Amino acid sequence: MSQKVIPLISPLPPGHQLPGNLLLLADPSREQIEQYVHTGKSYQAMIEAQVVGIIILLEISEALLEIKNIAVAEAWQGKGIGRQLLRHAYKVARGDGYSRLRIATGNSSIGQLALYQQEGFEISHIDKDYFIHHYPEPIFENGIRCRHRIVLEQYL
Repeated sequence: MSQKVIPLISPLPPGHQLPGNLLLLADPSREQIEQYVHTGKSYQAMIEAQVVGIIILLEISEALLEIKNIAVAEAWQGKGIGRQLLRHAYKVARGDGYSRLRIATGNSSIGQLALYQQEGFEISHIDKDYFIHHYPEPIFENGIRCRHRIVLEQYL
């Protein structure tokens, strides 16, 4: 098992450029990223002054905060950083008075689905053929075509 590390998680400084290479790990569509990247709250996970993870939170309603993008640099995956980012999102959502936290992923994202459920998220609904209709190129992961968007929620 990989050694767990504890990153420093902080808001992305104003005017600081978002790490596009990390954002694209979680969402391969620059067009989709552009729809939420400038309106959400962005947090970075840092280890020894290096950005190793990112999470973007977007208010959907007074009650609902959604994790729009969460990614960890490939060299740092499997060390608990993604889990720490999820827990940070939970703290932010509770602290800001939201009653629900949402995250979505593709049907082919087996590891992410497991992690999100381990962290208390439950499947809310499935948007059939979401990735077929919203992404120009087919996405394959774990040998599976990504077709459906699985939406998970957690009550706070």
